[in-house]
Amino acid sequence: MHNEVKLIGGAMVMLALSASALVVLPLLQVRHVEPLPGLKPYTSAELRGREVYIANGCIYCHTQQPRAKSFAPDFSRGWGRATVAGDYAYDQPHLLGTMRTGPDLMNIGVRQPSEQWQLGHLYQPRAYVPDSIMPSYPYLFELKAKADQGEIEVKLPPGAAPAGQVVVARPDAIDLVRYLQALDRSYPAVPAHETKEAKP
Repeated sequence: MHNEVKLIGGAMVMLALSASALVVLPLLQVRHVEPLPGLKPYTSAELRGREVYIANGCIYCHTQQPRAKSFAPDFSRGWGRATVAGDYAYDQPHLLGTMRTGPDLMNIGVRQPSEQWQLGHLYQPRAYVPDSIMPSYPYLFELKAKADQGEIEVKLPPGAAPAGQVVVARPDAIDLVRYLQALDRSYPAVPAHETKEAKP
């Protein structure tokens, strides 16, 4: 009985130490982080698009956390600078991701700012990236004989468009593209006043 008490006590101490190191200390470090000056709050359309991003499982294949040059080749891949805590000030929940079946998307709004490219890529990824394993999302679009006034018609590459019909983006597709275009962390990672203070 005495050994069992020691075992349980030791396990509880280890659990408390682990929780402190992995949860409490990081929370104390980043809970009061201010957004960086270049970061803008999401618009209502971008927030709706973020929900579409989550609902369609984009987080399972894409990260939103480019790593430092010394740690990984993310910068040389064109994914932008390493992110810092202030880059995520308006993200609740954070969509960091854990796998890179597809490329990191934190700066996709800089790399691919075209609305038409983003919409077409969602409708048929292989029309834009032949070796892509990304699924297509045809339910975010509607096939029609002609687009109505105010609707966004997707201009697809030759051979990707359905014969005799046009592809029209539904509101969810448009909102998702607005969110992807908002993923732009190309501003400096350090506020300007901190950079000036650091100089001799």
